[in-house]
Amino acid sequence: MEQPRDPWQRVSMIEFRALADDHPDLAHSPLLRGALLTLQHAQTHGSIGLTKTKAFKRVFVHWAVEHFDWPGRSAEEMLRTNKVINEYEFSPLELLHFLLISRRLARHYKGEFRLTRRGAELAQAPGRLFAELIPFFVLRVDHASYARFDERPFGDWDVWLNVMNVEAEHGTTEAALFETFYGEAQDWHTAGWREMAAFSSCVLRPLEWAGLLAQVREDGEGKVVSHVFKTPLWRSGLRLETDSMLRCPRSALMACVRCRTSNSRTRKTLAAPCVSSLFTGTKRMFGLCAASRIASASAASFFCRLTNGFT
Repeated sequence: MEQPRDPWQRVSMIEFRALADDHPDLAHSPLLRGALLTLQHAQTHGSIGLTKTKAFKRVFVHWAVEHFDWPGRSAEEMLRTNKVINEYEFSPLELLHFLLISRRLARHYKGEFRLTRRGAELAQAPGRLFAELIPFFVLRVDHASYARFDERPFGDWDVWLNVMNVEAEHGTTEAALFETFYGEAQDWHTAGWREMAAFSSCVLRPLEWAGLLAQVREDGEGKVVSHVFKTPLWRSGLRLETDSMLRCPRSALMACVRCRTSNSRTRKTLAAPCVSSLFTGTKRMFGLCAASRIASASAASFFCRLTNGFT
């Protein structure tokens, strides 16, 4: 599930701020809330039982469904359609299990999930737990591994976060963000719905689960419109290169963003052989328009070069 670190994947322009344990914005993170509840449950009861395949036993899975208050997965709805729920059927818990073991906050021992000394410390320290889990989850986990389709959108987190920092400042929609990045108007009812699904599953959903974005779905005329907003945790927990742009007038802001990918600038800053080499041996890519613009931007831009078309 963890994504291998590639030399071209830069995260230097993304900084997660340290937050105090009593910071009110931490309450916006479903992933942090679930991690705290899991660690504290194991701490209170000594351990959590595991199956022979090392998954959480159903009794704890049912408890997690009822207490996590996960967005879009209410306990009432899940228990109405599934009288018995296994860990793999509640993907947020399966993901949390992986994260807590990977970060060595817990371990498997004699058929039980037990906290490590560090896990016991962070169970009572939400701010430190946020710093331990959320950057790793957002930037290092292969989000396609737990998505419906094993497809990844073209781009990287430097691009996605810095551009969304601007575009979602006053709210936007899922379809508008997709068009901003890939230059193609798509939604769930067009031929490009799988491209939209990859973008939603690998970019928007992880940010929502981390508590940095909130999505509000509204029934429109024959389709559902997903509105996207930055949460208070985005503003308090992230420091990005485009933060300074938020103080600019909208017209100046858009001119600055467009300048980074203008055709006249592109032709002068990157030789053709360099561009073609970026796409050699790749599979079919989503958003070829955006791919060419991102690959063509100079090293001075926050649109970095991508070598294989995947996150």
